[in-house]
Amino acid sequence: MSPRDALRRIINGLIHRAWAAIRATGAVTPKTPAGYRFRRLGEGACLSFPQGAIFGEAWIEIGDHTLVGERVSISAGMGPGVDLGPRSIVRVGGGCSIGRGSHIVGHQSIDIGDDVFTGPYVYITDQNHVYDDPELPIGRQWPRNNPVSIGSGSWIGAGAVILPGTRIGRQSVVAGGAVVRGEFPDHCVIAGVPARVVRRYTPETGWHSPSEAPPPPGGSPSPADLAAPEILAAPNGPAIPDDPAGLDDPADLDDPAIPHDPAGLDDPALMDDHSPVPGRMPAPIPAPVAAPASAPIPEPVSERAASLPTT
Repeated sequence: MSPRDALRRIINGLIHRAWAAIRATGAVTPKTPAGYRFRRLGEGACLSFPQGAIFGEAWIEIGDHTLVGERVSISAGMGPGVDLGPRSIVRVGGGCSIGRGSHIVGHQSIDIGDDVFTGPYVYITDQNHVYDDPELPIGRQWPRNNPVSIGSGSWIGAGAVILPGTRIGRQSVVAGGAVVRGEFPDHCVIAGVPARVVRRYTPETGWHSPSEAPPPPGGSPSPADLAAPEILAAPNGPAIPDDPAGLDDPADLDDPAIPHDPAGLDDPALMDDHSPVPGRMPAPIPAPVAAPASAPIPEPVSERAASLPTT
C-alpha cells in the first residue's frame, strides 16, 4: 500500500467516526436540552440527527421507545412562538418508527397510535388550503383544519399522503404512494389515488375483497338454507307463479283501460309465427302428420274429371 493510500484510509476512518459521533451527539433524547422543550418525550425515544423542521415542541408528545428518522419534520402550529392553547396538537404513540424525510404537520389534532411504522417520505397533515374563491390565489385562501387519527399497529407505506379528516383503524396498511382521505375500518389494506379499501379481514372469513360478500361461517349456504321451509314442504316442490307481474288479476279483467297483453304476445298476426319473440317461449313447430297406410291416395282432380261419363 502506498503512503497516499494509507493516508486516505486513515482520513476516511476518521471522517466516519467523527460523523457517527456527531449523529450520536446531535440526536434529541429525553436527556438532551432539546428534549426538554417537548411536552412529552418518552423514555428511550430518539429523534435522529440531522432533524428536519421541529417547532411547537410544547404541543408535541412522543411516546416511549419511538424512533424518528433523519430529516423528519414535526411541527405544531403555523410557526414558532405561537400559543396554541392548553392541549397538545401532535401525539405520537410508543414504539413507533417514523421513516426518514417524513413530515408530520399539525394545526388542530394528529393522533398516531402505538407501534405505527411508516416508510420514508410520508406526509401527514390536518390542514389544507381551500378553493372557495376561484379568483383568489389558492395559497392566499385561509386553510381549513380537520383532525387526523391513525390506529395502533398500522403501517404507512413510503410516499403516502394522509390528508385532513382521515381516520384509519387499527392494524391497517396504507400502500406506498396512496393519497388517503376519509374513514377506514380496522384490519384493512388501503391503496390508490384516491385511496380505497382493497382488502379486509374479519375473524369469521379471513381476508377478502370488500366487493365480495363474505361467506357465512362454515362455508357457503346450501340451497335448502336459502329456501323457505313452507316452500320446501310443498308436495310438488317450489311453486312457480304463472303470473308474476299480476297481469291476470281477476279484478282487472273487466277494466278496458288496462291492457292484458302489454307485450303484444297474443297478436293474431304472431300466432303462426315461429320466430323467437322477446318475453315469450317460441311456439313448437308442428311435426308433419303422415297419412295412414290404408287410406286411399286421392287421384288428381283432372284425372277424375276425365273418367266421368259424358252425356
